[in-house]
Amino acid sequence: TEDEYAKRQGYDSRISYGMLTASFYSTLVGVYLPGKYCIFQECKISFNKPVYVNDILCISGEVTEIHEVLKRITIKAVIRNQRNEKVSKATLVVGVYEER
Repeated sequence: TEDEYAKRQGYDSRISYGMLTASFYSTLVGVYLPGKYCIFQECKISFNKPVYVNDILCISGEVTEIHEVLKRITIKAVIRNQRNEKVSKATLVVGVYEER
């Protein structure tokens, strides 16, 4: 939370908590891929670079597997900053259900 402390630790300035950036994966799943009728079941995340206060992030994902019998999909997702640097990547497993 303090620039000077962050700099003493080797960062350019204050950084964001990793799980704050990871919360965007939940938004990706619950709003975009696949959206309304899904349950976030599993998430494997790696944090590749620090995210600084005021960074602009782009979150993207691609469905890589569809499990018809289990009614779930696997999504490979990535978060990039304004310099197109990969700051995080994740494998997301999502249950997909139909409206009743």
